[in-house]
Amino acid sequence: MTSLEGKVAVVTGASRGIGLAAAAALRDRGAQVVVTSRSEDRAKEAARELGEGVVGFGAHATDEVAARACVDFAVETYGRLDVLVNNAGTNPAYGPVVEQDHARFAKTMDVNLWAPILWTSLAVKTWMGEHGGAIVNTASIGGLSVAKDVGIYHVSKAALIHLTKQLALELGPSVRVNAIAPGIVRTRMAEALWQEHETRVAGATPLGRIGEPQDIGAAVAFLAGDGARWITGETLVIDGGQLLGSGPL
Repeated sequence: MTSLEGKVAVVTGASRGIGLAAAAALRDRGAQVVVTSRSEDRAKEAARELGEGVVGFGAHATDEVAARACVDFAVETYGRLDVLVNNAGTNPAYGPVVEQDHARFAKTMDVNLWAPILWTSLAVKTWMGEHGGAIVNTASIGGLSVAKDVGIYHVSKAALIHLTKQLALELGPSVRVNAIAPGIVRTRMAEALWQEHETRVAGATPLGRIGEPQDIGAAVAFLAGDGARWITGETLVIDGGQLLGSGPL
């Protein structure tokens, strides 16, 4: 494992699932980690679960005041900010695209697309622009394909993949920006995709199982570390081969 000793990371939306696993992987490699959640209690609970080297900070992903306070806290507390994981996500817009209202569309885009822009801007202006760093965005294999009833979510993740490339172009050479594109992973957010039919999903996945949050956390830590020092603007698919078929299950 590439060491992140002496590095400081912020992981948004990290009270459970992929965010929590990413924070654990960064901690295991030596980083000091700040985990966020829209609920301060849940953020602090996650930090207690992860133990030494992790602190919780209440900050809704789209709340600019809270986001700024979190970034400032990281820099003021630890003296630096080397890694930002834009993991917070939502999917309130279920069903055909033409049946969605503006409120659900706007919420999806605000959390899944605007929040990464906001947090990246704050991290760059506060520390990374002068000192360098690595940013990892949580996209989805949905951003690389289409499927029924999750069109707005998939559009937001496709846009995030493109945004990752744009930011990599704009922020290099001092800041690397990459994304991960998980497949179906055992998380609460993805329960509708696997909970009632895990055997079928696993059987249609070339590696024979659905993903675990730890599978994704390890990839985040890799992209954040020096092992990926010549990688930027890329989206790493972590799906057990699910995209090798006809698309997301």
